[in-house]
Amino acid sequence: MLSVRGVLFSTAKNCSAVLGCRSKHTLPDLPYDFGALEPVVCREIMELHHQKHHNAYVTNLNAAEEQLQDAVAKQDVSKIIQLGNAIKFNGGGHINHSIFWKNLSPDRSDPSAELQKAVNRDFQSMENFKKEMKAAAVAVQGSGWAWLGYNKKTKLLQIAACPNQDPLEATTGLVPLLGIDVWEHAYYLQYKNLRPNYVDAIFDVVNWKDVSERLAKAH
Repeated sequence: MLSVRGVLFSTAKNCSAVLGCRSKHTLPDLPYDFGALEPVVCREIMELHHQKHHNAYVTNLNAAEEQLQDAVAKQDVSKIIQLGNAIKFNGGGHINHSIFWKNLSPDRSDPSAELQKAVNRDFQSMENFKKEMKAAAVAVQGSGWAWLGYNKKTKLLQIAACPNQDPLEATTGLVPLLGIDVWEHAYYLQYKNLRPNYVDAIFDVVNWKDVSERLAKAH
Protein backbone atom coordinates (compact mmCIF):
# COMPACT_ATOMS: atom_id res chain seq x y z
CA MET A 1 0.00 0.00 0.00
CA LEU A 2 1.21 3.51 -0.82
CA SER A 3 0.01 6.65 0.99
CA VAL A 4 0.26 10.13 -0.53
CA ARG A 5 -1.27 13.00 1.48
CA GLY A 6 -3.91 10.83 3.06
CA VAL A 7 -4.75 8.99 -0.17
CA LEU A 8 -4.13 5.29 0.32
CA PHE A 9 -3.34 3.54 -2.93
CA SER A 10 -3.47 -0.22 -3.32
CA THR A 11 -0.45 -1.45 -5.23
CA ALA A 12 0.75 -4.76 -6.61
CA LYS A 13 4.33 -5.65 -7.43
CA ASN A 14 5.35 -5.95 -11.07
CA CYS A 15 8.89 -7.29 -11.31
CA SER A 16 11.27 -7.63 -14.23
CA ALA A 17 14.70 -9.18 -14.24
CA VAL A 18 15.93 -6.26 -16.32
CA LEU A 19 14.03 -3.32 -14.86
CA GLY A 20 13.48 -4.46 -11.28
CA CYS A 21 10.24 -4.15 -9.27
CA ARG A 22 7.54 -1.52 -9.68
CA SER A 23 4.38 -1.16 -7.62
CA LYS A 24 1.29 -1.19 -9.84
CA HIS A 25 -1.68 0.95 -8.90
CA THR A 26 -5.04 -0.75 -8.38
CA LEU A 27 -8.59 0.58 -8.28
CA PRO A 28 -9.61 1.28 -4.65
CA ASP A 29 -12.91 -0.09 -3.40
CA LEU A 30 -15.75 2.34 -2.83
CA PRO A 31 -16.39 2.76 0.92
CA TYR A 32 -20.15 2.32 0.28
CA ASP A 33 -22.55 0.68 -2.18
CA PHE A 34 -22.97 2.16 -5.67
CA GLY A 35 -26.52 3.21 -4.80
CA ALA A 36 -25.73 4.55 -1.35
CA LEU A 37 -25.64 8.22 -2.39
CA GLU A 38 -29.07 8.20 -4.04
CA PRO A 39 -30.99 10.38 -4.71
CA VAL A 40 -28.06 12.84 -4.91
CA VAL A 41 -25.98 10.62 -7.20
CA CYS A 42 -27.67 7.66 -8.84
CA ARG A 43 -26.34 4.11 -8.86
CA GLU A 44 -25.69 4.12 -12.63
CA ILE A 45 -23.47 7.19 -12.43
CA MET A 46 -21.50 5.87 -9.47
CA GLU A 47 -20.92 2.48 -11.07
CA LEU A 48 -19.82 3.95 -14.41
CA HIS A 49 -17.72 6.63 -12.72
CA HIS A 50 -15.87 4.18 -10.48
CA GLN A 51 -15.73 1.01 -12.58
CA LYS A 52 -15.12 2.60 -15.99
CA HIS A 53 -13.66 6.10 -15.60
CA HIS A 54 -11.51 5.73 -12.48
CA ASN A 55 -10.47 2.26 -13.57
CA ALA A 56 -9.32 3.67 -16.92
CA TYR A 57 -7.10 6.20 -15.16
CA VAL A 58 -5.51 3.41 -13.13
CA THR A 59 -4.97 1.21 -16.19
CA ASN A 60 -3.50 4.03 -18.26
CA LEU A 61 -1.31 5.24 -15.39
CA ASN A 62 0.20 1.78 -15.01
CA ALA A 63 0.82 1.57 -18.75
CA ALA A 64 2.48 4.99 -18.81
CA GLU A 65 4.67 4.13 -15.82
CA GLU A 66 5.78 0.90 -17.48
CA GLN A 67 6.77 2.87 -20.58
CA LEU A 68 8.52 5.42 -18.38
CA GLN A 69 10.50 2.72 -16.60
CA ASP A 70 11.57 1.31 -19.95
CA ALA A 71 12.48 4.78 -21.26
CA VAL A 72 14.58 5.51 -18.17
CA ALA A 73 16.39 2.18 -18.55
CA LYS A 74 17.15 3.06 -22.18
CA GLN A 75 18.02 6.67 -21.30
CA ASP A 76 15.45 7.79 -23.88
CA VAL A 77 15.00 11.38 -22.71
CA SER A 78 12.62 12.26 -25.53
CA LYS A 79 10.27 9.43 -24.55
CA ILE A 80 10.51 10.38 -20.88
CA ILE A 81 9.38 13.93 -21.70
CA GLN A 82 6.65 12.64 -24.01
CA LEU A 83 5.11 10.54 -21.22
CA GLY A 84 4.77 13.50 -18.86
CA ASN A 85 1.26 14.48 -19.96
CA ALA A 86 -0.09 10.93 -19.75
CA ILE A 87 1.28 10.49 -16.23
CA LYS A 88 -0.07 13.87 -15.13
CA PHE A 89 -3.54 13.23 -16.58
CA ASN A 90 -4.00 9.63 -15.45
CA GLY A 91 -2.07 10.02 -12.21
CA GLY A 92 -4.13 13.10 -11.43
CA GLY A 93 -7.33 11.23 -12.24
CA HIS A 94 -6.33 8.45 -9.85
CA ILE A 95 -5.37 10.85 -7.05
CA ASN A 96 -8.46 13.04 -7.48
CA HIS A 97 -10.97 10.21 -7.55
CA SER A 98 -9.35 8.39 -4.63
CA ILE A 99 -9.98 11.54 -2.58
CA PHE A 100 -13.44 12.16 -4.08
CA TRP A 101 -14.93 8.79 -3.05
CA LYS A 102 -13.91 9.36 0.57
CA ASN A 103 -15.09 12.99 0.49
CA LEU A 104 -18.62 11.61 0.01
CA SER A 105 -20.73 9.50 2.34
CA PRO A 106 -24.35 8.42 2.78
CA ASP A 107 -23.94 9.04 6.51
CA ARG A 108 -24.46 12.55 7.82
CA SER A 109 -21.53 14.16 9.60
CA ASP A 110 -20.54 17.60 10.83
CA PRO A 111 -17.32 19.58 10.42
CA SER A 112 -14.90 19.31 13.32
CA ALA A 113 -14.53 22.33 15.58
CA GLU A 114 -11.19 23.07 13.89
CA LEU A 115 -12.68 22.95 10.38
CA GLN A 116 -15.74 25.01 11.31
CA LYS A 117 -13.53 27.65 12.93
CA ALA A 118 -11.31 27.80 9.83
CA VAL A 119 -14.31 28.08 7.49
CA ASN A 120 -15.78 30.91 9.58
CA ARG A 121 -12.41 32.68 9.64
CA ASP A 122 -11.68 32.40 5.92
CA PHE A 123 -15.21 32.50 4.42
CA GLN A 124 -17.27 34.15 7.20
CA SER A 125 -19.72 31.22 7.33
CA MET A 126 -20.37 27.71 6.01
CA GLU A 127 -23.11 29.03 3.72
CA ASN A 128 -20.77 31.63 2.25
CA PHE A 129 -18.12 28.96 1.73
CA LYS A 130 -20.63 26.81 -0.17
CA LYS A 131 -21.56 29.78 -2.37
CA GLU A 132 -17.90 30.44 -3.22
CA MET A 133 -17.18 26.75 -3.80
CA LYS A 134 -20.23 26.47 -6.04
CA ALA A 135 -19.17 29.53 -8.02
CA ALA A 136 -15.73 28.00 -8.61
CA ALA A 137 -17.22 24.67 -9.68
CA VAL A 138 -19.78 26.16 -12.03
CA ALA A 139 -17.17 28.46 -13.60
CA VAL A 140 -14.89 25.59 -14.67
CA GLN A 141 -14.81 25.66 -18.46
CA GLY A 142 -15.22 22.21 -19.95
CA SER A 143 -13.96 19.57 -17.51
CA GLY A 144 -12.19 19.89 -14.19
CA TRP A 145 -12.49 20.12 -10.42
CA ALA A 146 -13.26 22.65 -7.72
CA TRP A 147 -11.28 22.22 -4.52
CA LEU A 148 -11.11 23.37 -0.95
CA GLY A 149 -7.44 23.27 -0.08
CA TYR A 150 -5.16 24.16 2.81
CA ASN A 151 -2.33 26.59 2.17
CA LYS A 152 0.61 25.48 4.31
CA LYS A 153 2.39 28.81 3.90
CA THR A 154 -0.47 31.09 4.93
CA LYS A 155 -2.18 28.45 7.11
CA LEU A 156 -5.50 29.45 5.53
CA LEU A 157 -8.20 27.59 3.64
CA GLN A 158 -8.38 28.40 -0.05
CA ILE A 159 -10.72 27.56 -2.94
CA ALA A 160 -9.15 26.67 -6.28
CA ALA A 161 -10.24 25.21 -9.60
CA CYS A 162 -8.12 22.84 -11.67
CA PRO A 163 -8.71 21.93 -15.32
CA ASN A 164 -8.96 18.37 -16.59
CA GLN A 165 -7.43 15.97 -14.02
CA ASP A 166 -4.66 18.30 -12.82
CA PRO A 167 -4.00 17.30 -9.19
CA LEU A 168 -4.37 20.14 -6.72
CA GLU A 169 -1.23 19.78 -4.61
CA ALA A 170 1.13 19.05 -7.50
CA THR A 171 -0.09 22.08 -9.46
CA THR A 172 -0.87 24.66 -6.76
CA GLY A 173 0.84 23.49 -3.57
CA LEU A 174 -2.50 23.40 -1.74
CA VAL A 175 -3.30 20.30 0.30
CA PRO A 176 -6.61 18.87 -0.99
CA LEU A 177 -9.40 18.70 1.59
CA LEU A 178 -12.62 18.57 -0.48
CA GLY A 179 -13.03 18.12 -4.21
CA ILE A 180 -16.06 18.41 -6.47
CA ASP A 181 -15.74 16.61 -9.78
CA VAL A 182 -17.40 18.65 -12.55
CA TRP A 183 -16.52 16.42 -15.45
CA GLU A 184 -19.83 15.64 -17.19
CA HIS A 185 -19.44 11.91 -16.51
CA ALA A 186 -19.90 12.77 -12.80
CA TYR A 187 -23.41 14.14 -13.24
CA TYR A 188 -24.77 14.37 -16.80
CA LEU A 189 -26.87 11.18 -16.83
CA GLN A 190 -28.85 12.57 -13.89
CA TYR A 191 -28.56 16.37 -14.02
CA LYS A 192 -28.07 16.87 -17.79
CA ASN A 193 -26.59 20.34 -18.37
CA LEU A 194 -27.64 21.66 -14.95
CA ARG A 195 -24.24 21.66 -13.28
CA PRO A 196 -25.31 24.20 -10.61
CA ASN A 197 -28.05 21.80 -9.43
CA TYR A 198 -25.53 18.97 -9.16
CA VAL A 199 -23.14 21.12 -7.13
CA ASP A 200 -25.94 22.20 -4.77
CA ALA A 201 -26.95 18.58 -4.25
CA ILE A 202 -23.45 17.18 -3.71
CA PHE A 203 -23.10 19.15 -0.47
CA ASP A 204 -25.85 16.93 0.99
CA VAL A 205 -23.52 13.92 0.87
CA VAL A 206 -20.21 15.55 1.80
CA ASN A 207 -18.30 13.50 4.35
CA TRP A 208 -17.31 16.30 6.70
CA LYS A 209 -15.58 13.80 8.98
CA ASP A 210 -13.17 12.94 6.16
CA VAL A 211 -12.64 16.61 5.24
CA SER A 212 -11.96 17.41 8.91
CA GLU A 213 -9.41 14.60 9.19
CA ARG A 214 -7.61 15.84 6.08
CA LEU A 215 -7.33 19.32 7.61
CA ALA A 216 -5.98 17.88 10.86
CA LYS A 217 -3.27 16.01 8.92
CA ALA A 218 -2.42 18.95 6.65
CA HIS A 219 -0.57 21.06 9.23
